[in-house]
Amino acid sequence: MVSGKGIIGLKYLGKNDIEQIIETAFSMRDISRRSVKKVPTLRGKTVVNLFFESSTRTKTSFELAAKRLSADVVNFSYASSSTSKGETTIDTAKNIEAMNPDVFIVRHASSGIMELLSRHLKTPLISAGDGTNEHPTQGLLDIMTIRDEKKRIDGLKVVVAGDIYHSRVARSDIYGMGKLGAKVYFFSPPTMITPDYESLGARVTYDAKEAFTDADVIIMLRIQLERQAAGLFPSTREYARAFGLNDQRLKLAKPDVIVMHPGPINRGLELSSSVADNQEHSRILRQVENGVSVRMSAIYHTIGEGHEYTDN
Repeated sequence: MVSGKGIIGLKYLGKNDIEQIIETAFSMRDISRRSVKKVPTLRGKTVVNLFFESSTRTKTSFELAAKRLSADVVNFSYASSSTSKGETTIDTAKNIEAMNPDVFIVRHASSGIMELLSRHLKTPLISAGDGTNEHPTQGLLDIMTIRDEKKRIDGLKVVVAGDIYHSRVARSDIYGMGKLGAKVYFFSPPTMITPDYESLGARVTYDAKEAFTDADVIIMLRIQLERQAAGLFPSTREYARAFGLNDQRLKLAKPDVIVMHPGPINRGLELSSSVADNQEHSRILRQVENGVSVRMSAIYHTIGEGHEYTDN
């Protein structure tokens, strides 16, 4: 169950939990499309954004989500915090918890920090991404975007392509979409994935034709250029040629394929500008819109039990 406990990973949510969050998110999106984008559902509740790692889209999305539900929002800044002076993450969180917030939204560079915090805090936690572990609300908004377009997840061929090994998005996608019946393919250079990822339920391939042929959904992941020093591929030009998504490869997929990306995009690397801007297939900006709705739903299901979110 989500209520009162939070969301630290899609690994821990059941199929019914995921479907409930998504259904509520569609209702929440109607709120975001009104002229007055606010309901009083969480008035008097306090949401604390604990972002120990830089973020633009996710932090803004969570802040908008909380404010549209009328919650008070406190944004934690690592640079000006006691953590930068040597205080541990747990001590920082415990001190803020003593001020009685209702939920923590946590983003951190360390994998597994959500499980660690959950053992030390009573306040519910929602993960905004921890290291290379998971990014559950990104997985949920990906599911919502696919459901919006395809009306189902079960039986679809979903290709997740790029730096799988370092991607928390890839893990949340396979946990969430796998539980809903999607056929997930991981397409990546051999240096950015290992065959044991198949134990998560994905099919691993290094062949572009196998990956993209008859795909219903293609999710391209950001190539983390800061890791290029590790020599994971020869050059950005070689990567784009062998593993990038361009117009020619897009033709291998089904005619109604949709293309997604968690952002930010390295244009000309993981996908070409012509694909990114293709209004027929690209749903990248729809993902951003759906991100606010999913995060509204995640916060609501965590701390809004018993409150009616459709009030005017």
